[in-house]
Parts: sequence; structure tokens; C-alpha cells
Amino acid sequence: MKPVTQVIKEKPIVGWLLFFATVVIVFVLGLLASSIIERRAESVFVYTPQVEHSQFEPRNEVWGENFPREYQSFLQTRDTSFRSMYNGSAPIDMLEVDPRLVVLWAGYGFSKAYEQARGHGYAIDDIRNTLRTGAPMNGEKSPMPNTCWTCKSPDVPRVMNEVGVAEFYRGSWEERGHEIVNSIGCADCHDAKTMNLHISRPVLVEAFDRTGKDISKASHQEMRSLVCAQCHVEYYFNKDKVEGVNYLVLPWDNGFSVEAMERYYDDMEFSDWTHQLSKAPMLKAQHPGYEIHSTGIHAQRGVSCADCHMPYMSEGGQKFTDHHVRSPLSNVANTCQVCHREETEQLVRDVYDRQHKIIENRDQLEMLLVRAHVEAQKAWELGASDDQMKDILMDIRHAQWRWDYAAASHGAAFHSPVEVGRVISTGIVIAQEGRVKLARVLANLGHNEELPYPDISTKAKAQAFIGLPMDQLNKDKQEFLKTVVPVWDEKASQREQTYSLTEF
Repeated sequence: MKPVTQVIKEKPIVGWLLFFATVVIVFVLGLLASSIIERRAESVFVYTPQVEHSQFEPRNEVWGENFPREYQSFLQTRDTSFRSMYNGSAPIDMLEVDPRLVVLWAGYGFSKAYEQARGHGYAIDDIRNTLRTGAPMNGEKSPMPNTCWTCKSPDVPRVMNEVGVAEFYRGSWEERGHEIVNSIGCADCHDAKTMNLHISRPVLVEAFDRTGKDISKASHQEMRSLVCAQCHVEYYFNKDKVEGVNYLVLPWDNGFSVEAMERYYDDMEFSDWTHQLSKAPMLKAQHPGYEIHSTGIHAQRGVSCADCHMPYMSEGGQKFTDHHVRSPLSNVANTCQVCHREETEQLVRDVYDRQHKIIENRDQLEMLLVRAHVEAQKAWELGASDDQMKDILMDIRHAQWRWDYAAASHGAAFHSPVEVGRVISTGIVIAQEGRVKLARVLANLGHNEELPYPDISTKAKAQAFIGLPMDQLNKDKQEFLKTVVPVWDEKASQREQTYSLTEF
């Protein structure tokens, strides 16, 4: 083999090729070295704290001084301009959209008001404004417990740290109105020293402990879902755990499935309320997003909640997590198309197709349940006995639990369409079985005619049908917002002025 110098002497072109190749390699290595040095300099700038604060600092703007890009994107959670086919961030009165819900929740607070939750930035506004929390004034109590604040604010871990978890849950909702004033934000999900994801709500840790799992060993990718699971889950208030306290509990002891949680509730004979018309002992599903997501294909592929709802983005050459928590459909390029190569229109069409098919059957189940409640009410009026109605009421309970499990998690039709379709179909079967039993009872009581479907074509008609005094409820709420809420805000402002910060 000839030496290189000999080859170059015989073929000068080879020498020139080697020269230019060397120049290119040196140039690329120089760019790489420059990029590394630049990124290191940027990282020092980005992660140099401007203020020092405690873990229990509830003001998001304070955390934002150290992480301005994340904070600026978080502020966009107050943007209500996006609306998809069924949801989005725009204000939607769900009772106006679907008045059947009023009857399904008759006797429960959701029949008064059920507005689609807006972005995280509105968490405090929305819970103050909803009729479900009442208008506690002049010594009157809210119908809801303090426990209802748990998922609304980084003030929650602050107060829990001050008074204890059980004590935080104690009492009625208005008692901590002046304490819980900052909307969902930084301290809910991050460690103040390391900025690592962490769990701030004891309810999730307690749930995993009961099932023998150590949540502290979760991977970073798992944590990108678990911090969401602190709130986007099914839960209930256990009144037996601590005397006089509505203690927050996740019903996961038997598993995540609709049947497993149903068995958990049935075994302890728990109910959220007794239905006003049918007298059935009802369960109200909250928002089992984490449970339903865990049964879907994306969870099986290791995709976290944050991957789709808080994707990575770049700004000024810096990569960070977008804290504008929102529907992936409003940001398809950075969510769906990271993995899927289809065009935006096709991807959105696929989502809507799944939603249409799920909601078509869910609507059928709703109509069956409305009829079941009305028919059960008629049976009671005709003198039905507890023994005659016992199995029927359990059918109504189980069928509506399946409907609510599917409906309360807004992303269910996309997160796990196969499982949600199965849940709704079993709900339809159970509802029909209950109505067959009701028909026999009504016939035995001398009623052989079909009961007319109630005129609940609007929210107002449905609320009038179940006898809600909406004018008075709305009037009282407006007075509460005008007189009580400003006092809460003033007390909070005075308290927060005493918080200490260290500036660098």
C-alpha cells in the first residue's frame, strides 16, 4: 500500500480533497464547541435564581421571576379563545348544551350549575362563581366542604403545612375563602429547590400507599402524569376516616376500572347523594382522567399527560416545557405530529370521529336514565315497596355511574375510546334491565301506560321540572360575589405582604 504522500504526489486532487475535508471537519467541530459554550452560558443565565422563596410560596408570579418563559406560557391558561367540537377552553354552560344532565343530577349541586372548567388560571374564579358552592353570607354555611378547595390552588399545600391535612379538610367551603386565592400553579407540581416534579397533595400518596406502591420511586416520565393525577382523578369524601371531616380519598383499593371502583363504593355502601326523583343512592364521578388514560393506547406506549397537554417548545434557542396547559388540538404541530405524520386536518378528524361515536351512544344512555328516574318516581307515587325497588335502584345507580365515569372525563373518548365504549355499552344494558324491572313493578301497581318523556328541552325547563328556585340562587350568588369575595381578597393581600423573599 502506497503512503499518503506518494498518493498525493501522483494524484494532487486527492490532496485537495483531504484539505477541504479537514477544513469542513474543523469548521463543524468549531460550531459544535461554540454551541456547547453558548448553551452552557445560557443555562447559567436561565437557571440563576432572581429570588429565593420557600416551597410554600403560593404566588405564581414569584416563581415566575426565576422561570420567566414557563411563567409567560402559564399566563396563557387564561386564554379562552380555543373551542373544539365538544370542549376547549371557551366558557360552556354544559346544562344549556345538554339539559338532560339537570334531571340526572336532581337533588345534587351539579343540577344547579355545571360549567366547563376553563384554564388553570381561572381555577379560583370558577369555584367562587359556580352555584354549587352556594352563597354563604351572614353566618350561613356553604353546602360544600373545605375539601373542595384541594385541587384549586398552591395555597392549599401552604395551609395544609400550617394546620395539618385533616384540619384543612374540616369545616365548610367559605371558611378558607380568604386563604385560597392563587390559582393552580408552580408550587402544586414543583420542588422549590430543585424544580423537580413532586407530589404536593397527600391524597395521591395515600392512595398508592394503600395499594403497596411507593410513589417516590416513580420515574420522571411517570411523574409527568402523576402530578396531573393529583387532581384529574375520581375521588370521594370519606366521613368516617376522621370524625367530623370530609376526608379526601381516591377509591383505588380494588383497581382503576369502572367496575373496581363501583365494587369499592358498593362494599362500603357509599353514595354521594340520594336522587330527588328515583330515590336511588347515587354516585357522582368527578373527573377520572388519569384512570381512563391509563387504559388507552397512549399510556401503553409510555406517553405522559404532559407530552400532549404541555409539550416541549423552543424560544431563543432554549427548550422548555410549555405551561399553557390546553387541548392538544389547539397545538397539533407540537403534540400529535411529534409522533404522527398525518396532516393536521386528518388528525383532528380522527379525534372527532371517535368523539362522535362515543357521544352518540352516551346520549342514548342519558335518555334511558332520564326515563328510569321518572318511572321510578312514578312507582314510588303508586306505593311501591322498598323490596320491590331495591334491585331497580341499584341498576339505576350502576348505569348512571358508568355514564358519569365516561362523561366526567372530558378527554375520555380520545384517551381510551375502546374502554369508554365498553363502559357505556354495559351502562345501556344495565339501564334497560332496570327499566324492564320497573315496567313489571308499575304493571303490578296498576299502571300499564308509557310515561311521557318530560319536556326538558332547555336548561330552564329542566330546572323548573325538578323545582329549582334559580332566580333566587342566582341573585344570592351575585350578592355573595359583590360583598364577600372582596373581603377575602383584601385579607389575602394583607397576609401576602408579610411574606419574605430574598432577592439576588
